[in-house]
Amino acid sequence: MQRCRLAAYPQYRDDLTLIVDIQAGAMTIDYLIGEPDQTGCGLGGRMIASMIRRIWTDHPEATCIVVPVVAANRASWRALEKAGLRRVGQGPLAPDNPVDDPLHYVYRVDRSDAG
Repeated sequence: MQRCRLAAYPQYRDDLTLIVDIQAGAMTIDYLIGEPDQTGCGLGGRMIASMIRRIWTDHPEATCIVVPVVAANRASWRALEKAGLRRVGQGPLAPDNPVDDPLHYVYRVDRSDAG
């Protein structure tokens, strides 16, 4: 897993802004479960939830976490939902893997949702 401030990647932030509103202080995460035998058992959702808690603790200036995911990657967007993110938009983005369709769902969780 990795996390970053969207402001550190202005082109990426600007691409996302065409689909959803991006606040100052927005962060994003990226994740991968590389071992096929570790997929489908809830690990992704737990990893994402853990990272969200760490972001709120480590980055008090973070206002929200915004995560685009390839729409066809149901397992990935379901893991985001299980971790408490909600779908806030959809639209075309350049995929990380050129064989993927450009349609992405965009998920978000706000610090105020952390309760």
